[in-house]
Amino acid sequence: MQRREMLSTTAAAALGLSAFPLGWAAAAEKKMQKILYFTRSIQYEHSVIASNSNGPGYSGKILIELGKKAGFEVDVTKDGRVFDGDLDQYDAIVTYLCGNMSQPSVRKTPPVSAAGKKRLVDIVAAGKPFVGLHSSCYWGSGVGVEDPYLAMVGASFIAHGAQQESGMTVTSPNFPGIKGIDKSFRLVDEWYAMKEFADDLHVILSQDTTGMKGAMYQRPAFPATWARKHGKGRVFYCSMGHREDVWTNKTFQQILLGGMAWSLGNVDADITPNVKQVTPKADQLTK
Repeated sequence: MQRREMLSTTAAAALGLSAFPLGWAAAAEKKMQKILYFTRSIQYEHSVIASNSNGPGYSGKILIELGKKAGFEVDVTKDGRVFDGDLDQYDAIVTYLCGNMSQPSVRKTPPVSAAGKKRLVDIVAAGKPFVGLHSSCYWGSGVGVEDPYLAMVGASFIAHGAQQESGMTVTSPNFPGIKGIDKSFRLVDEWYAMKEFADDLHVILSQDTTGMKGAMYQRPAFPATWARKHGKGRVFYCSMGHREDVWTNKTFQQILLGGMAWSLGNVDADITPNVKQVTPKADQLTK
């Protein structure tokens, strides 16, 4: 991978800050942690990851700025060959992807090899933290949780409707990043409808489908943000993040930083499976 294709920022000066952004918990040893943010789209490119130079895009820039405040550094890339390279240098992997990563992308960036995909799943099982955002529950049309990557995430994508306002219900108020957030809140975003939820999900936020427009939402509440273990690795997934104004939303940033801090092991949480208790009809696709 060419050096110019990997953009990074260091945040050493930020380690001296006395207060971290809401939701964040630093590593106990105060080490500089390094995050890989992999963003890639096959057909439709979300505006928050788009850039003419294959650079960090809107969301990458925000994550970099959050790192400056919190004391972690971020490498952003669209190059699928990163999963064939040195992943030991990263403390966690964050993805924002859409489509079959083995196919050519809209930016003509190199794909993820079959070996690279397997390696991603394997290193998470071995203990590498993983954070999946928005469309990262999707790896190719029609692929369900029999796919090892989607089984790692904990669910598979069905469809999404038009962007609209909808509610998120807090189902795990003690999870990192959730403290101080209302029991429910509303946002305008593109909402992913999912199925085949893993039995071991610890649901943090559920999708309130009341009044939503679109056939895929005519169903009971279902998980929208969760935590789980894949082998030894901590997995955090959040369905939000389609729009620029979501990425600048302080509630979203707090939830994201809390999930990242937990996945990195900077802070612990009770992730006892609760999917059957808080979203008992999650896989009921019509009301």
